[in-house]
Amino acid sequence: MGRRVSRRFIAGMTVEEAIAVAVQLNSEGIDVTLDSLGESVTEVSQAEESAATYHQLLGEIGTRRLRANVSLKLTQMGMDIGGHGAGPGLAEDIVSRLVEHAARIGSFVRVDMEGSDYTEATIAMTERLHQRWPGAVGTVLQAYLYRTAGDVERLLAQGIRMRLCKGAYKEPAEIAFPAKSDVDANYVKLTKRLVTSPVFCGIATHDEVIVEELKTFVAAQAVEKSAFEFQMLYGVRRDLQRKLVAAGFGVRVYVPFGREWYPYFMRRLAERPANVLFLAKNFFKN
Repeated sequence: MGRRVSRRFIAGMTVEEAIAVAVQLNSEGIDVTLDSLGESVTEVSQAEESAATYHQLLGEIGTRRLRANVSLKLTQMGMDIGGHGAGPGLAEDIVSRLVEHAARIGSFVRVDMEGSDYTEATIAMTERLHQRWPGAVGTVLQAYLYRTAGDVERLLAQGIRMRLCKGAYKEPAEIAFPAKSDVDANYVKLTKRLVTSPVFCGIATHDEVIVEELKTFVAAQAVEKSAFEFQMLYGVRRDLQRKLVAAGFGVRVYVPFGREWYPYFMRRLAERPANVLFLAKNFFKN
């Protein structure tokens, strides 16, 4: 079962396998975000090893001129490591070098969002990096957090690109909408704000009802299809991805790879039971 899951939702174990998937997706008119799986490293050497993988990815993207960027987690870059010279400072130093590399080749680094304990630190680091390399770095916001509407305005005011998702972590009702209907409503409200802004952003959803509502909205508001992109996971709603490309919308697929796929899935499934149903429903879809 593990091998079947990995084949469907994970683009192999190696950089070479991930690049091959990116090449194939690009040939189908789909852009790519590459993610080397891993998080919560405990040693500086592990953080540097993760960074080396990302530099290799960026090198391949530049050499092959792929329509691709990279996505990383701060805990994968040493954010939680204690001790002298480590922790947030280490993570920011590592990510700074990656953003500089991306800027040099005309690519982009997405600083992924983790649990709410990291929200402010992630946004603040992205802001600092954007000041140094405008347009080469962005982050992710989660619609289930009450604070996200304010964060959207905060980042738009600085011209920082963001990917909006609903949120996959289990969060307390004190800081997040507990009801799915409220999360969906907030998500739709924020997507409409993003697509009508001058900042190019990613709308991350597999919900076809929301996709259709947004398509109707952008048509009514005369929003150019090139003003934003839809983003989806590798192996999920491939039929919808193809339909959107055929309709002239930008589509970017998030492509995870690496040997850390098993703990990645187990953590996601443990955090929210709804994730189990989501993967099961999409396992047998085209």
